[in-house]
Amino acid sequence: MADVAILGCGYVGTAVAQYWRGQAMAIAATTTRPERLAELGAIADRVLVLQGSDRSALSQLLQDGVHTLLVCLGPGRQGDYQATYLDTAQALLHYLDGNPGPRQIIFTSTCSVYGDYGGAWVTEADPPRPLTHNGETILATEQTLLAAATDLRHVCILRLGGIYGPGRELAKIYRNFAGTVRPGRGDQPTNWVHRQDIVGAIAFAQQQSLGGIYNLVQDEIPSRRELIDRVCRAHDLAPVTWDPSQPDGLSYSGRISNQKLKTAGYGFQQPTFLL
Repeated sequence: MADVAILGCGYVGTAVAQYWRGQAMAIAATTTRPERLAELGAIADRVLVLQGSDRSALSQLLQDGVHTLLVCLGPGRQGDYQATYLDTAQALLHYLDGNPGPRQIIFTSTCSVYGDYGGAWVTEADPPRPLTHNGETILATEQTLLAAATDLRHVCILRLGGIYGPGRELAKIYRNFAGTVRPGRGDQPTNWVHRQDIVGAIAFAQQQSLGGIYNLVQDEIPSRRELIDRVCRAHDLAPVTWDPSQPDGLSYSGRISNQKLKTAGYGFQQPTFLL
């Protein structure tokens, strides 16, 4: 019998499983890669290899009284957002139509659904305006999952900024930029969140039975140029040169507010960068 189920145990889902394991919760976890069965078996009580869009497999995952479902998906190398996100949400909605299901669903979405806000502050009250088909697919996934909310089931959407943390350090992310000429001025705001706070916010949402949409980004929002320059200085990398005469090709920009989540009571563990 599992207390919680994690649909997608990648970079974030695995860290959440480790945390919940430390809280003595019984965990059911999934992966699409059979070679990860042994690894995940060390931190979960039950591990299934499945595609989220497989309705019969979902039924197997959610059996035995699961009270919380974390939907923590990634498109993988194939980049098929329809199959990864929306098909999974629709399969889950179909399953819940005839079953009581979990009392809470938490979905890790992305702030990119907001689209271009020209550097202005963006809150959960601002309408999403995704600029890509993938962004539209994730927004449709949010809407599908929110439709599963009832008086007895809360659905919490966490819109994440860029993810960094162990194994995804900013120095590793930006190392290839060192010594290069980058197009544009680099003045777009960057919205990031440390994996530690993603785990913390998911745990908080589960404990508080949060429902609705919450932005999940840290307090500090430097410009792209400022952040890359700081990373290069902190790690003795060659500085980056910016060329305003070249278009930067970036498709969205906004300063994402995390105030709603903080007002709900969550305290960030990594509100600023530790470089």
